[in-house]
Amino acid sequence: MMTAENLQALRGELLENESLARYNSWRVGGPAEHFYRPADLDDLTLFLSTLPKSEPLLWLGLGSNLLVRDGGVRGTVIALSGALTGLERLPGDRVRAEAGVACAKVARFCADNDLTGAEFLAGIPGTMGGALAMNAGAWGGETWSCVETVETVDRTGRRHLRDADRYEVGYRSVITPMEEWFVAATLKLTPGDGAASKARIRELLAQRAETQPTGVASCGSVFRNPQGDHAGRLVEAAGLKGFRLGGAQVSEKHANFIINTGDATAADLEALILHVQAQVEARFGVRLEPEVRIVGEAAASSGEGGR
Repeated sequence: MMTAENLQALRGELLENESLARYNSWRVGGPAEHFYRPADLDDLTLFLSTLPKSEPLLWLGLGSNLLVRDGGVRGTVIALSGALTGLERLPGDRVRAEAGVACAKVARFCADNDLTGAEFLAGIPGTMGGALAMNAGAWGGETWSCVETVETVDRTGRRHLRDADRYEVGYRSVITPMEEWFVAATLKLTPGDGAASKARIRELLAQRAETQPTGVASCGSVFRNPQGDHAGRLVEAAGLKGFRLGGAQVSEKHANFIINTGDATAADLEALILHVQAQVEARFGVRLEPEVRIVGEAAASSGEGGR
């Protein structure tokens, strides 16, 4: 995988067969074959340069939009949360945020610097890397609406600076023409009243607490909203609020959330996602598309419901 010389030069944390349940917000999933948390961006580029081109890679932020199957993940998981944490104001009403910074922290930082336009980021329960990869959004705002440039890294560890218009961006979708991964972004914002921005953030967070399940193990919104409708409305109209399979349950508070009630397996959660899809399609003719990313392999011994 790497030479002894390269291994000695690395400053990050390399683990083998590391359980991923502690690294995602559903608190489920099997182990990563290899798990690396870089010390910083330079260390990340060095680590990538040591890997064979065939090595499967999974990039991990806060794991808030991810379902890791019970059999775990082959290859290497690269964990950016707590690693790529650079956050700074730049001239011209710009902010540079590295991929491991929590979106909520970016929102507060912008408000502290009297910059507006990033308040919606407070409602995204992930890191900037994940938000960039899927054009995450909340309260009518979307990540790429304020992206000016991104910094990426390729498989060889080479870093690149790309303009935002290099990417095809849509609703919860970003198509990149290159095999590269986001490591930072520069946001172009608008000068304004920081106190008003902080008040708006508090208002939005209070609204989220009233309408969405908080303080429980969930991944955030499970399904993308179909055009002209809301996934939560369709799931609720199908009579699925509170429906449970094993330890997985459709939230009683918001039907587009599925929670781990305490003893769910990844198989429980995936089975419930499929059940909700099937029921909504049978009732309304609408195929809900998951917003959550499902990765890894099923446990070899899993039976119905993952038990």
